[in-house]
Amino acid sequence: MHIQASVNWQQLLEQIQTGSQKAISRCISLVENEVPGFDRFLAALPVHQHTQIIGITGPPGAGKSTLTDALIGELVAAQKKVAVLCVDPSSPFNMGALLGDRIRMSEWYSHPNVFIRSLATRGSLGGLHPKIIELTEVLKAAPFDHIIIETVGVGQSEVEIAGLADVTVVVLVPEAGDEVQTMKAGLMEIADIFVVNKADRPDADTFYRNLKLMLQPAFHAAALDIPVIKTIASQKQGVHELFEAILNGLKHVQTTEKKFRLLADKAYYLLQKHRMKDIRKEELLAAIQKENITNVYSFITRFY
Repeated sequence: MHIQASVNWQQLLEQIQTGSQKAISRCISLVENEVPGFDRFLAALPVHQHTQIIGITGPPGAGKSTLTDALIGELVAAQKKVAVLCVDPSSPFNMGALLGDRIRMSEWYSHPNVFIRSLATRGSLGGLHPKIIELTEVLKAAPFDHIIIETVGVGQSEVEIAGLADVTVVVLVPEAGDEVQTMKAGLMEIADIFVVNKADRPDADTFYRNLKLMLQPAFHAAALDIPVIKTIASQKQGVHELFEAILNGLKHVQTTEKKFRLLADKAYYLLQKHRMKDIRKEELLAAIQKENITNVYSFITRFY
């Protein structure tokens, strides 16, 4: 797809700041495709501290999209403007979003206070889009009160959502009992709120109690204040309680050493991408084959 190389970035920013969904969509595409000038545009974006980011993560089939849809309803009812980034698996053929725009959220596409965009992981291993940081900054320049980021369900590697969200919601289902028992500390530590969705299923109460037990000090020293909420998202049961817990969590977001470390991780990731942008694996392979390279260390010193 051809995208116009000449972009009036200042005009685009002004349109984004007025909440133009067309301008926001265009800017996301321009940044995704690294159209010339995008990096200077990002560097010049105004800092908006009022926009709060809600991360929704968890294993496949947990009902994250249905829960996100219900949370949009709560935010709209509270007269809030919300942007939603749904990170989908990539198509192996065109690297686009495999699921596309979520059918379950279709009622919000024409709502003036809701912006929804599906993104592909494009091979990113952490469950997020490789430019999720940049795209989030674009949305923060628009007049949104909240940004919801729903990640593709790929398990414990989703911990990178914690570096982006002010509050991270981990969604589980009763059938995930064995998975929780073997869950590494990483996913446990990123959760600000746990949700047991599809709580009408058998063994939901047992799973809920076991999860609460795992969050006791004897098992998990840092988990004293993590709420565990039962929901049936398809029926919107428990969603208001979850919404209240999210708002309470957002009130207590603090700039801590952990937050600084996460910001340092963001900076490291962006610098790594910038330094590596001119290096292609296919070109490395061709050079190694052509020169019959056996000493890889000697070969890579050319790039220092």
